[in-house]
Amino acid sequence: MTRFHQAIAERVLIFDGAMGTMLQERGLAPGGCPEEMNRLFPEVVSGIHREYAEAGADILETNTFGGSRTKLAHYGLGDSVDELNRRAVDLARQAAGPETFVAGSVGPTGRFLEPVGDAGFQEMVDIFAEQISALAGAGADLINFETFLDIRELRAGIIACREVCALPVIAQMTFDDAGRTVLGTSPEAAAVTLDGLQVDVIGSNCGLGIDGIFKVLEKMRTVTPRPLIAQANAGLPVLRDGLTIFPGTPEEMTAYHERLIALGARIIGGCCGTTPQHIRAMREALNSYSLEWSPPVRRGFLSSRTSVVEIGGEAPCALIGERINPTGKKGYSEELRSGKTAYIRKEAREQTVAGADLLDINCGLPGVDEAAALERAVYAAAGAAMAPLVLDSSDPVALERGLQAADGKVLINSVTGEQQSLERVLPLARRYGAAVIGLALDGKGIPETAEGRLEVAGRILTAAEAAGLPKQDIVIDCLTLTVSAEQKRALETLRALRLVRDELGLATALGVSNISFGLPSRPILSAAFFAMALEAGLKAAIINPKDGRMMDAFRAARVLLCQDERAEDYIAQYSGQPAQEAPAVSEVGQEIDIEQRLAGAIIAGDHEGIIPLVNEALASGVEAMRISNEGLLPGLEEVGRRFADNRIFLPQVMQSAETMQTAFAHLKEVMGGEVGPSLGKILMATVEGDIHDIGKNIVCTLLENHGFEVIDLGKNVPAGKILDTALEQQVDAVGLSALMTTTLNQMETTLARLRESGIKVFTMVGGAVVTPEYADSIGADIYAADAMEAVAKIKEILADSGGKSSGQ
Repeated sequence: MTRFHQAIAERVLIFDGAMGTMLQERGLAPGGCPEEMNRLFPEVVSGIHREYAEAGADILETNTFGGSRTKLAHYGLGDSVDELNRRAVDLARQAAGPETFVAGSVGPTGRFLEPVGDAGFQEMVDIFAEQISALAGAGADLINFETFLDIRELRAGIIACREVCALPVIAQMTFDDAGRTVLGTSPEAAAVTLDGLQVDVIGSNCGLGIDGIFKVLEKMRTVTPRPLIAQANAGLPVLRDGLTIFPGTPEEMTAYHERLIALGARIIGGCCGTTPQHIRAMREALNSYSLEWSPPVRRGFLSSRTSVVEIGGEAPCALIGERINPTGKKGYSEELRSGKTAYIRKEAREQTVAGADLLDINCGLPGVDEAAALERAVYAAAGAAMAPLVLDSSDPVALERGLQAADGKVLINSVTGEQQSLERVLPLARRYGAAVIGLALDGKGIPETAEGRLEVAGRILTAAEAAGLPKQDIVIDCLTLTVSAEQKRALETLRALRLVRDELGLATALGVSNISFGLPSRPILSAAFFAMALEAGLKAAIINPKDGRMMDAFRAARVLLCQDERAEDYIAQYSGQPAQEAPAVSEVGQEIDIEQRLAGAIIAGDHEGIIPLVNEALASGVEAMRISNEGLLPGLEEVGRRFADNRIFLPQVMQSAETMQTAFAHLKEVMGGEVGPSLGKILMATVEGDIHDIGKNIVCTLLENHGFEVIDLGKNVPAGKILDTALEQQVDAVGLSALMTTTLNQMETTLARLRESGIKVFTMVGGAVVTPEYADSIGADIYAADAMEAVAKIKEILADSGGKSSGQ
């Protein structure tokens, strides 16, 4: 146990507060690089550290939030990663007392990973490894990942950290007031994924005040026993006398201390707007409370980017959809060979609608590059459904590609009791934070008796724990053998389920339908065996959830085993109708008109199928404008409605937007130019001093898809350039974005200069730190909380004005 682990076990530590706003107050110029202050004005940085230390901070964080190669390159400092990060550690260490910890700060790179963005996973690992190597080499005590919006980028950072050092890791994400990150990750999904990666402390910083951060941590606590961290903003920013102010008082920042401590927050600190005065109040408030805490019992969970599924323990049996497997499926096999994913996306959607909790993904086919195929399949399935994934492969190269592509904590299917298998698969599970299905067989084959399978399961468990995996992440497949060949061994499988549960305390899995292979009316036998396996404690069933008889058996067994309280699920499914095979999920077919099929392709993000549909529509005489206005745009509008209702999230929106772009580009090519008139000309920019443009880029993409002409000036754009371009291009609206609290005032400056120059355009503002109140205070016409809202509001205001701003 390290000194840090000992400290958080014994007491609650106080983290320091904001660095960026403090630097700005002490000379950091708008648009300047905060990390360069470590070189140019080291006394300013060390002075801030010293004030926090004197206020009682147990942890001082280095001035390296933007210290990665990618971020520093925006200032021409991409080759200064090692120097600036090492200097930062030295400056913090100078101010730290002998018992004070120095945390190396690591922030996001500002890029999204594929397929949402253009960054490769290994590329991201390398970027983080370079920065963390410098921090660790200079003597940091721990690494703090903070303000992350993309769980997959955070996974890459943690993996990089484990590669280059053995320091304790804190991992924090930033959530909005709806309880999601920009890419749709919930606190529960984030916590499960980070717990799987075995970070030391999990939590949230920035974006919210202390009340919002507490709600996020409450949700995290439901799925992880790990220590938590809370670093809230000092309220939400407001504009006073031309300055951006965070109104939260030191006393308000301590209002949740007692509840945070009871929840298991072992580190409490501040983010934007907090000062040494806030930290001093937090330190003094700890004296009023008992700091004892015992972690809850660990349970097993899997996660996707957006959702979680409990597996094992008292949780109901999880249903694993089995149909994304090329065995016996000619169409899917052909798609695997051609590199297409339509079947995967279709089955992912249909199986989850039918009741699958998890989706098994198998791409093993002779002549196919399984690694590349599994990566594509993971992207496709994750974009089509929210269920966590089961990666079904014995090839370690393919598994690693699939694990890198996954957003959350997946289940690997599978490892055996053979030493070679254990040595190839278990390290991958540990590195990427995955759970594992262990097959109860070894080099000698499948043991005939339940006791033999128990013995193999015990060996798998021992090896997994030695590799660093908790037992809750081990699921034993007791192996279903067909009764047509070995009738008596079905009962041994059921006995094995009970023995593994009772003797080892492990969750169990079965490929249920294997029982009936080679016999007529297979669903009858499979359903009966399924019910028997559920009574024996089965916790993960690999089945076809679109088989109505299997789902009938599942729902009925849950009632009889007292797993469906008051038979609520059963009644909801069958009330008013006889028990029967569940209706098949409807498929888009020829009987649906072409406009509906075009809209459906946009909603599904079917970039492979959209061009054939557009060609079919053109060949049947449908005009280009009708294809756009009655097919494509209604589909994108439905995407917006689903996004607003939290039925889909940003990755799905971007997938639909890319499909829309593909369709429009093809239409323009076929028609020899413009498909229709522009709805207006919009100028977009991230304000001066701010180098973050992810959100702004998403807005640009969606505006273009809705028929607007977009002029994108990029990031860190001076007000003068925005004015000149708006006048020259005769734009109808100007959209401004800011992510950093230190650059909010540039929005007001830019809007004021637009007004002073007599340029009459509609103005729209947004970004992580922008609030409706702030937008009103600076005189913006539109505030948009996200990209879809931005599109909807600009369409509304331009439509109300007749399509163009006045005064052009």
